Amino acid sequence: MSTSTTTATSRQVGPSTALSPASRTEALRRMRSETLDVLVVGGGVTGAGAALDAASRGLTVGVLERRDWAAGTSSRASKLIHGGLRYLEMLDFHLVHEALRERGLLVDRLAPHLVHPVPFLFPLEKQWQRFYIGAGIALYDGMAGVLGRTGGEGRRTVPLHRHMTRKGLHRRFRDFRRDAAVGAIQYWDAKVDDARLVHVLVRTAVGHGALAAARTQVVGYLEEGGRVVGVRAVDLESGEEIAVRARHVVGATGVWTDEIQELFRTRGLEVRASKGVHIIVPKEAVDGESGLILRTEKSVLFVIPWETHWVIGTTDTPWDLEKDHPVATSEDIEYLLDHANAVLSRPLSRDDVIGVYTGLRPLLQPTAKGDLPGEGGEKGGKGGGDPTTTTKVSREHTVATLRPGLTVVAGGKYTTYRVMARDVVDAALADAAPGDRPAGPSLTADLPLAGADGYGVRWAQRSRIAAERGWSVERVEHLLHRYGSLLDEVLALVDADPSLGEPLEGAEHYLRVEALYAATHEGALHVEDVLTRRTRLSYEQADRGTASARAVADLLAGPLGWDAAQVAEEVASYLARVEAERAAEVEDDDAAAERRRLEAPDIRPDVPVTSAGGPAAA
Repeated sequence: MSTSTTTATSRQVGPSTALSPASRTEALRRMRSETLDVLVVGGGVTGAGAALDAASRGLTVGVLERRDWAAGTSSRASKLIHGGLRYLEMLDFHLVHEALRERGLLVDRLAPHLVHPVPFLFPLEKQWQRFYIGAGIALYDGMAGVLGRTGGEGRRTVPLHRHMTRKGLHRRFRDFRRDAAVGAIQYWDAKVDDARLVHVLVRTAVGHGALAAARTQVVGYLEEGGRVVGVRAVDLESGEEIAVRARHVVGATGVWTDEIQELFRTRGLEVRASKGVHIIVPKEAVDGESGLILRTEKSVLFVIPWETHWVIGTTDTPWDLEKDHPVATSEDIEYLLDHANAVLSRPLSRDDVIGVYTGLRPLLQPTAKGDLPGEGGEKGGKGGGDPTTTTKVSREHTVATLRPGLTVVAGGKYTTYRVMARDVVDAALADAAPGDRPAGPSLTADLPLAGADGYGVRWAQRSRIAAERGWSVERVEHLLHRYGSLLDEVLALVDADPSLGEPLEGAEHYLRVEALYAATHEGALHVEDVLTRRTRLSYEQADRGTASARAVADLLAGPLGWDAAQVAEEVASYLARVEAERAAEVEDDDAAAERRRLEAPDIRPDVPVTSAGGPAAA
């Protein structure tokens, strides 16, 4: 945790960081009438990071997302900010170097409220592994020691590794099978609330002047003299079509990279989707104090401590079906249970699994040299390895200007989102257009995200805040880990209506105010947004958040202007989604599971795109 902050109150970034219904309406109004310097398409971690990077350079920026912020891969990751210890074994030193530097920035400076150090045990099956694996982890720590010290203070952002005997291993993880290891090495990485980091990135960008609108689908592009000069988009909430002009369009759509290239009638990058499934079990189901990293025949498996439960994942299998709603199969869940149970003295069963979530990794495919249009704008790696084995495809990223006015970023890791964002903005600005506004280099390495400034002081005050409110210290810590110094905004809502300080119906570790705040400040437009991304109720409770759906809908009705019929529709839609996901999880293959999941339609379906969206005269 950072303790260098000296102010006890939240310093707003710019005029306002709130993602409210009114701010979305105003953003769309201004995007219709202004010509932007940069328009970002895609509201995951990289797109949000690109919007912040461009806005903080003094550029006029817009960012559009077809669904909710972080609705794709960026809310369905392994919840880790890490250097990629296993990439050292692949001798991918550049990637590890880059990721460890970014981990240090996030833990210490950029988002200490959302990114926290966490210990992991690397079990040793044979004594000879202690030297081999220990040398690799020592190198990992050594690289982090050089890169992770900030402010010239010589402070490490995470502790050093240490070796453990079999007895030491069992003190740290009492449910580890005694015959499964001769000892262990404990090392440290960091965990993150992935969806919340994206929301905070968007809010910070808005605070610096960016215009942001989720649930807005790009359906075509504007062209002038052979150059892309904007997009056509549809507001999925109202059905209105708008034209947004911009000097540069940035595509940051992850596993949808092929689709955006088709929409803009270009090609040059190929991204394959790999399915990663995670299961959630209650904290009491496993007796341990550290996480685990386990080798599997395909990759690695993490057992990650997470507040009131454990996250176990992940799988790594090709996914060639619809990308919006990837789902787990029965085989995926059994795979994770089997590999965890190989080292647990008290085996887990399907009855222990209270939640499941599935994400798609965007894996950049190898590309022959010369295949990339605008190769001068390329940065990062092009991928490598056997194209039929997704675990061997590089996690590095590529940036390419595929058409004048259109720059796309693909590949990469969650941890290095800031580097990808910086690189794609640099490349877009290098694609000069008449009337371009001058801009300097990226500033985001030194730019704390909303909620970071004042977090250290608020953390020191947590006992006092708890006493003043009649809450437990654990309650205040929960809030600080979600909002940082933006907790002041949450508390102001409770002061105005004390009933909001009561526990949320069906989910006592959340407060009612958190659902309301999701709509008034965090851009939530539907019940699903709150239950799956502003909170984690969709997978951290056995009922998947269904017991809270009606209460959340009632709280959202005011700020979102819903009547009784809309409240009922929102609840019914969410319950149908949960039922469809549960039905999918007992199927044996991806195709059958997807059919069951798609039985529940989206609350706001996409607009059909014909003829690849088609160009339009500007």
